[in-house]
Amino acid sequence: MVTAADVGDRAAAQVLLTQVAAAHHLLALVWADGGYTGSLVEYCLAAFALVLAVVKRSDDMRGFVVLPKRWIVERFFAHLMRSRRLVRDFERSVASAEAMVYWSMTMLMTRRVARPRPSRA
Repeated sequence: MVTAADVGDRAAAQVLLTQVAAAHHLLALVWADGGYTGSLVEYCLAAFALVLAVVKRSDDMRGFVVLPKRWIVERFFAHLMRSRRLVRDFERSVASAEAMVYWSMTMLMTRRVARPRPSRA
């Protein structure tokens, strides 16, 4: 989900979680960044019966440390940045920016499906 720059992450997360919970009834666990703490955790549990697990960085860590499950999000962003139109904010509308994300992920998935598989012989 792509939002305008003036929409906060927690407000957008409530809308996104509403859409995801309606589409995926078996979803039980959602991982989130440290910025999604607070009332969003309780809202997620009360409204959708979803557990929102916040992956936090410890205060005593120095430098780069791989956080559990965080690498999945970082890998996703790396895939998006391989698309030239997503490297900079060229899009004028939110709908156009969201369409470019779908286009980028469609290209990634079609390449994976079309990739030749090694033989099992």
